[in-house]
Amino acid sequence: MALPGGMRFAVRFEDVFPAGCVLVPGSIAQAEDYDDRTGKRSPAKDKVTQGRVWTCRVMDMDPELGSRSREVAVKILADVQPVPPTGEMFERIEFTDMTVTPYLNDKTKRLAYSLRATGMVKPNGFKTAPAPSSKDGA
Repeated sequence: MALPGGMRFAVRFEDVFPAGCVLVPGSIAQAEDYDDRTGKRSPAKDKVTQGRVWTCRVMDMDPELGSRSREVAVKILADVQPVPPTGEMFERIEFTDMTVTPYLNDKTKRLAYSLRATGMVKPNGFKTAPAPSSKDGA
């Protein structure tokens, strides 16, 4: 069985960002396509929906990343520019209707992936480590 190039797979936000993510301030921008023939840039359109595409950067809060890079780009398919839910600096967000598209990175010859969503919302609640319990017997 062969999968067509650009195949999108639905994923849960919790599976992509198990510890949540934080929006990088000022990182929401309209995605652009580059035309090699003309050397011009134009607003990107999604190849499946033909809708507008926006990009944003988030910081993955997974503690298992250690000192590795935490910045991840997510494409948002929306008719208008997405607005952060609270407007706070470095706010925690969740993405709705996420998909992942695996592809081969020509430069590194490694499997990479592209993340897409249809919007961003304020999280319902993040899983945090339980507070240490007192074992003093009191």
